[in-house]
Amino acid sequence: MSADYMIEDQIIENYIIQALAEDVGSGDHTSNACIDDGSISSARLLVKDVGVIAGVELARRIFKHVDPNGTFTGKIEDGRDVDYGDIAFLVTCNTRALLLAERLVLNSMQRMSGIATLSSRFAVEVEGLPVKILDTRKTTPLIRFIEKWAVSIGGCTNYRNGLYDWIMIKDNHVDACGSHAKAITRVHEYLERNHLDLGITVEVRNLVELHEVIKTGRITRIMLDNFELPLLKEAVATIRRRFETEASGGITLQNVRSYAETGVDFISVGALTHSSGTLDLSLKVV
Repeated sequence: MSADYMIEDQIIENYIIQALAEDVGSGDHTSNACIDDGSISSARLLVKDVGVIAGVELARRIFKHVDPNGTFTGKIEDGRDVDYGDIAFLVTCNTRALLLAERLVLNSMQRMSGIATLSSRFAVEVEGLPVKILDTRKTTPLIRFIEKWAVSIGGCTNYRNGLYDWIMIKDNHVDACGSHAKAITRVHEYLERNHLDLGITVEVRNLVELHEVIKTGRITRIMLDNFELPLLKEAVATIRRRFETEASGGITLQNVRSYAETGVDFISVGALTHSSGTLDLSLKVV
């Protein structure tokens, strides 16, 4: 798997078990009726689109789960550009097991490859600039790890696996708490009380809030949300690298380089996972 995003083996195994249970239920009655239980078949993963492949390693794990005696030969590594007609992998295993795993492999890889493709395009757009494109928590429930894995394969950066590994004080937190200064103070009291060492990002919506946050300090990063480009450039200049800077909101492939050229350290893009689409793939018995 990608070196940038490490996943515990048990998380992958649990995903495979639960996804197969959802699909198989009481049994794959069609295959059980049509296919002899000792039958062996080979299949290939055919790419029918242009993009970046992702999920080959996951497919290997799925086929190993359904038939430990099968063979899996990867032809294209995760993260590689692919074109129509490419063969991503070959697999030979028990035919019933092959058909059992087919839809799980395709659904997972098509989703992952769509995310990796979009992530790769964002990464290319800011090539040569000292900025990182971040994903967000805008992921599909229960398969966040797969979607973030795909982001990493596509060349962007994972940010916040959940609510537990980073403090992010957003507008709703501030409005409910009373002020940025009060929210920051309460966060530090909480971290000290619970013996936690977490990074702290604070979202600001305008220059007035920005100045309040700079004056309060004791944070890691300032997220400049929905700032128009001239205002974003002014905000970055005002911060003067005293804190990390992050731009978010309304950022697309068409304007991401302009945002990066303002000098921000990070750009968060929810679209990497919530608007990526899929890559057309098929698994064909040969």
